[in-house]
Amino acid sequence: MTTPAPIAVALDAPDLETAARWAGLVTPHVSTVKVGLELYLRYGPDVIASVRGASGVQVFLDLKLHDIPNTVGAAARAVARLKPTYLTVHAAGGPAMVRAAVEASPGTRIAAVTLLTSLSEADLREVGIQGPPADAARRMAAVAVGAGAQALVCSPREVAAVRAEVGPEITLITPGVRPAGAGTQDQARVATPEDAVAQGADLLVIGRPITGAPDPGAAAAAIAAALRRVRPVSAS
Repeated sequence: MTTPAPIAVALDAPDLETAARWAGLVTPHVSTVKVGLELYLRYGPDVIASVRGASGVQVFLDLKLHDIPNTVGAAARAVARLKPTYLTVHAAGGPAMVRAAVEASPGTRIAAVTLLTSLSEADLREVGIQGPPADAARRMAAVAVGAGAQALVCSPREVAAVRAEVGPEITLITPGVRPAGAGTQDQARVATPEDAVAQGADLLVIGRPITGAPDPGAAAAAIAAALRRVRPVSAS
C-alpha cells in the first residue's frame, strides 16, 4: 500500500458535509487534513470527528491562537480533548504565550506561525517588520522553539533559513504551496510542492488546488505522485 504523502489538505468548505466528503476523497493519498478558523467557528468540535471519520487521518487544527498567555493556555486546553495532531498559535504572541499552549496540550504538537504567507515584503514593512522576510521568520522560529513549540509554520521561501536556525527535529509546515500552473489566489510568497519539499518542508498545506478540482481525490493523488518523484515520502 502506498504511504500517504506529507500533505495537509485545507478543508475550507462551505458546510460540514462538503468538508467530510473532501476528507474522505483525499485521505487515501495524504497524511493530514486541516480544519481552519471559519469551519471550526461554524461547527465547533463536531467538525473534527466528521473529517477524521474512521480513517484515523491526522487533523491539523489551524486556529492561530494569539492572546495573553492565560487565555491561549485555556483555549489550547479546551481543544486538546479533541486530540488534534497539530494546533497553531502565532509566534508573535511571544515565548510565554507559546509555552502556555504547549503546557496546556501535551498530546498535541503546537505549531507556531511565523509570518502569514499572504503578506508580501511590502506588507511586512507596513506593519513594522523590516528586512528580508526570511530573517523575521528565523527570529520568530527561534523564539517559538525555545518556548517549546514542536512545529513551525513558514512560507516555502523561508523554510531553508528556518531549518538552518532550528535544526532537523522540528516539523516545518509550509502553506503557500501551489502546483505549477495554479493561481496564487491570496498567497504572496509561494512555491510548488516539489520545490517546498526540496527546500526541507515536512508537511505541505494545500487547499484550493485540491478541493477546487473536479475530482479532489485525483488531484491529491497527482500531487502525491509528483512528490514521490522528488523523494520517497512518509506520513508526517
